[in-house]
Amino acid sequence: MTTTLTFDGRAPGTQAAPAFRPKIADDGALLRAAAEIGRDLSAPRPAIYWADFLASVTIGYAGLAGAIAAPSLALGLAAALVAVLALYRAESFVHELTHVKHSALPGFRAAWNAFIGVPLLVPSFMYEGVHNLHHAKTRYGTADDPEYLPLALMKPWAVPAFVAVAALAPIGLLIRYGLLAPLSLLSARLRAAVVARYSGLVINPDFRRRPPEGEAAIRWRRQEIAASLWAITLIAGVAAGVIPLPAFLTFLGIAAAVAVLNQVRTLVAHLWENDGEAMSVTAQYLDSVNVPPPALLPALWAPVGLRYHALHHLLPSLPYHALGTAHRRLVAMLGTDSPYHRANHRSLPGLIRRLIGSTLRH
Repeated sequence: MTTTLTFDGRAPGTQAAPAFRPKIADDGALLRAAAEIGRDLSAPRPAIYWADFLASVTIGYAGLAGAIAAPSLALGLAAALVAVLALYRAESFVHELTHVKHSALPGFRAAWNAFIGVPLLVPSFMYEGVHNLHHAKTRYGTADDPEYLPLALMKPWAVPAFVAVAALAPIGLLIRYGLLAPLSLLSARLRAAVVARYSGLVINPDFRRRPPEGEAAIRWRRQEIAASLWAITLIAGVAAGVIPLPAFLTFLGIAAAVAVLNQVRTLVAHLWENDGEAMSVTAQYLDSVNVPPPALLPALWAPVGLRYHALHHLLPSLPYHALGTAHRRLVAMLGTDSPYHRANHRSLPGLIRRLIGSTLRH
């Protein structure tokens, strides 16, 4: 999952500096092992999905209510932290929506949009139809990848700016749904710009989305109308004094914190070292990141299987609850000389130091 606000950290009129790394060929043993161990793990377990998601939603909104009504600053901050972590986990299930067959989880997309997508102004159409392009073998890491920026080859200021811009996401989404969406009904030109530039959770500033077709267009329309009505209701409620301004600002602050936390996770989801050329599957895997146990904190900042992001790029259809088992099987099956182990990293700080070091070198 990535933010809607994008930027380009390269100097004007220039391309990212080439990495000058040798091409990485596919490792047959790794790909065969991954395909073999995933055969009995591909079925999602609805009970796990529903229990995890609904628990996260309940805890998240309870934390939000507690942060708004807390009698002291300390209790308010504690409740807000709970809200951020739980709502972030619930929001991360949008990643599963793009990979799991909806027939295997009937009603889950509708529930996700009702409880998270519309209230937080990130309806699933902004991710569905976009994220799958990131997994296209010939698109990953290229200019056609909506979720890739060569951050390791960009200016050093690009890293903090990449994270900081996410804090503006809630305001940007309010403008997108509360203002631009209704105005775009009056202007075909504005509508084309809204669809192309402001309708995807992407980080590539050059990506332009195509208009949806068929059933996807129907879902898009329904979700966009719901999100637009919710945004207008929020704005009008605050303007009329029906929604207390402190409560609204608390909501915006928690939503901004969720966006920043997700952006930090995105910052270390890949190594971002590709210079725009097409990559082999093994090279894509090695440019991605696993942060497996025994580390504990990734369960909070990379929830719902996102701590196994590199493995996910090998087996994108595997449900999140099966990734830990798949990882353990591959570790036991593959020798220490296998490239599989090279995508496993220890911690968030180490990955950030590596990324900053890369920007300084380039």
